[in-house]
Amino acid sequence: LLLSKDLGKHLLEVEDLLQKHGLLEADISAQTERVQALNAAALKFSELEGYQPCDPQIICNRVNHVQTCLEELEELAAKRRKELEDSRQLWTFFQEMEEAEAWIREKEKILAAKSCGRDLSSVVTLTNKHKTMLGELGNRRALLHQTMKKGEKILAKKSFSSVGIQEKMREVCLRWKKLEEVTGLHQQRLEDALNFFQFSAETDDLVAWLQDTYRIVSSDDFGHDDYSTQALLRKHRAVVEEVEKHRASVLSLRKQLALLAPDHRQGVDVQIRVVEVEQLYGEVAEVAVLRTQWLQDALAVYRMFSEVHACEVWVDEKEQWLEKMEVPEELDEVEVVQHRWSEVGWGWVLGSLVLGWTCPSVHLLRFESLDQEMNSVMGRILDVNQVVQQLVDGGHPSSDEVRSCQDHLNSRWNRVVELVETKKSQLSSVLKIQNFLLEC
Repeated sequence: LLLSKDLGKHLLEVEDLLQKHGLLEADISAQTERVQALNAAALKFSELEGYQPCDPQIICNRVNHVQTCLEELEELAAKRRKELEDSRQLWTFFQEMEEAEAWIREKEKILAAKSCGRDLSSVVTLTNKHKTMLGELGNRRALLHQTMKKGEKILAKKSFSSVGIQEKMREVCLRWKKLEEVTGLHQQRLEDALNFFQFSAETDDLVAWLQDTYRIVSSDDFGHDDYSTQALLRKHRAVVEEVEKHRASVLSLRKQLALLAPDHRQGVDVQIRVVEVEQLYGEVAEVAVLRTQWLQDALAVYRMFSEVHACEVWVDEKEQWLEKMEVPEELDEVEVVQHRWSEVGWGWVLGSLVLGWTCPSVHLLRFESLDQEMNSVMGRILDVNQVVQQLVDGGHPSSDEVRSCQDHLNSRWNRVVELVETKKSQLSSVLKIQNFLLEC
């Protein structure tokens, strides 16, 4: 048994042989104690004086021979154990290498079958799984490094043929290197896919925002009065600021596209998508500018309408007042009125005094302010005419309505002017008659 050359053909068999060898060593150890006791008893016979049943030298030689055989047996057992231990190290090495190869083959199949995802969510999931596999790869790399050291130690002992060990180590190293290359390539593809789908998602979000913004800036709601239009204009200015903030994002699309992998950036769909975003942004920016002008025009119109309304209220008041006024016929009253004209001056005040006269003490102060009022209102009406002309020249869609409002206001103003002139003429006639009568 101790001289057997059977060192096992695999790890389980070697473990079995080691177990049997352990039993054999235990048996040898037990027999050693018995042999030691027998040798000690035999040596006592060689030390007897007098009658000796056997030659003492023969006893000593026999004891030495048995002791030598026992030592040789122990040496053979120790040698056998060492050979079996070396064999176990060898087959442990081969088994660990086979496990490494099996793990490599498994990961190669997984990497060969893996896609890079169809959308952002699937790519993120695959990326997380790949990170887990990279962790496993690091752990396996450490184990393989330890196994390689074991192989180098076996080769250094030169107990077995180095051909099979070196071949296995070379084969596993090549496969491992290939696995790392494939893993790196797959990781790069995942990163490229992740960048592409993130770019697509950001582009889709930008398109959705631009479409919503386009619906806002292309609205036909310009308010129904001064207040509502101002509120819409404030909101629109905030939208315009947002549009301007997104300009950098739109301009950076082509730079981001250039950073994508060639397979992704050379796709027709993604290039068309970028052009569509640029065109849509251009339309949004253009319509936003137009809406700003439209809201400003609408605000100008509503302010013009408000100014027209205020002027017409004044015209209505003065028109009714003038129509109810009567020219004084008494000489004393005419002289008082004439004296006031000489103080204020002819013109609008003269007409105002005439038109407003019923009782000098009541209306005189009111007449004195009419000239200033009419000059002020005339300035406001001229401003309205200027605003109307600007709106008409600018092609405002409500030009006809604005022009009609202008014409109506101007006609009302001309009517008031005519009334003033009429009252002035009447007063002048009365003054001439009264002066003639005084002279006669």
